[in-house]
Amino acid sequence: MKKANIKLEDLACPSCAIKIESAVKGVDGVEDDSVKVLFNASKVKVNFDEDKTDIKEIEDSIQKIGYQVKKSTLR
Repeated sequence: MKKANIKLEDLACPSCAIKIESAVKGVDGVEDDSVKVLFNASKVKVNFDEDKTDIKEIEDSIQKIGYQVKKSTLR
């Protein structure tokens, strides 16, 4: 299991965070309970199974709904 911190553009409203959370949870291999969107920090914290998905696929799910990913870090 990999852990990722994904820095986003500044989020404009709390409903943005809900949309992003749903998109990330929709990626196969993401641990649903681990997804946390930090509205004030404009960050997403997530755990995922690297055998099923990768950070690029998670970033793509966020960008497809119209939010810019600035930087991702893995642990």
